[in-house]
Amino acid sequence: QVQLVESGGGLVQPGGSLTLSCAASGSIFSIYAMGWYRQVPGKQRELVATITTTGSTNSADSVKGRFTISRDNTKNLVHLQMNSLKPEDTAVYYCNLRQFRVRSYEYWGQGTQVTVSS
Repeated sequence: QVQLVESGGGLVQPGGSLTLSCAASGSIFSIYAMGWYRQVPGKQRELVATITTTGSTNSADSVKGRFTISRDNTKNLVHLQMNSLKPEDTAVYYCNLRQFRVRSYEYWGQGTQVTVSS
């Protein structure tokens, strides 16, 4: 099994910044992507940003130019630098890991709350 431990959530004022981190451990054999998703009550979980082992990134249009995803492959860490935060960024943020051996495996963290409010 794979464990994902998130950190860095909290309360921030509009326009502020936060950095989320996620550390992966356990039965890791061939990661091909790590990333972040978010969810608010009553809505589906949505992509925030992902990054592959080779450094290719994908992010939601709503966060482009404000959020930056980065990864330390040697330590199985992924970070999400969030700048210019808006109230609509308020959500539970989940770390995601995908790896492959014969088939694809997907894992989720427990989630960390980000609240943007004055």
